[in-house]
Amino acid sequence: MSSSYDRIGVNYAELRKPDPRIAARVGAALGPARTVLNVGAGTGSYEPADRQVTAVEPSTEMVRQRPPSAAKVVRARAEALPFHDGAFDASMAILTVHHWSNKATGLREMRRVTRDRIVILTYDPSFRGFWLADYIPGLTALDEAQMPRMTDYEAWLGPVDFSPVPIPHDCRDGFLSAYWRRPAAYLDPRIRAAMSSFWVLGDVSEALSRLERDLDIGAWAQRYAELPSDYPPVMHSDSAHLLAVLPDRSH
Repeated sequence: MSSSYDRIGVNYAELRKPDPRIAARVGAALGPARTVLNVGAGTGSYEPADRQVTAVEPSTEMVRQRPPSAAKVVRARAEALPFHDGAFDASMAILTVHHWSNKATGLREMRRVTRDRIVILTYDPSFRGFWLADYIPGLTALDEAQMPRMTDYEAWLGPVDFSPVPIPHDCRDGFLSAYWRRPAAYLDPRIRAAMSSFWVLGDVSEALSRLERDLDIGAWAQRYAELPSDYPPVMHSDSAHLLAVLPDRSH
């Protein structure tokens, strides 16, 4: 089963490790669920160890990098989940929905196989607070093109609760905005290789040269001097990633 992550996901197990603070938010959102389906599971980040997890992942490369202790993985796509109706207490999708070929179908499939709550960690494409877009404006256009709007989730799933998830300044997970307080990280091609956005954008060498120059002369530090040293406030990255929790469905 082919997947773009067979090409871009070579170092994901090393660079995309779960951050324990974000993992705690995911675990709390799952509530009392004992059986959990992880859709677009990748290398297994954020799969709770204290529950019975079934993973769904189409990429051979992602499956190869899953550790021996990871949950059982089924080779399938979100748009056609091979499970009967209501097979799981809860389901989760972590930083993956924007990669699905048909987001509405995939989310409706999650709703079909889930008895109670669905937990989604995603990005709000209306957010305009991330400084990296000042250097690479194409990031904003890319988000608008591939990220579902927050209203889309309600259209596809029904009533949804949204909760901002703060991104720590020392976030262990290497997703795009994880290094918001460590700008030099974006100059490392190895780190960028674990961010799908850079694969889509292509050559951003000119923008990165400007960033490197600004870091060298202190212009970046001066321009973004008001960035906090710990959990960012509402004006910064904590409003970028949202945890969407579908309340328990009545039986």
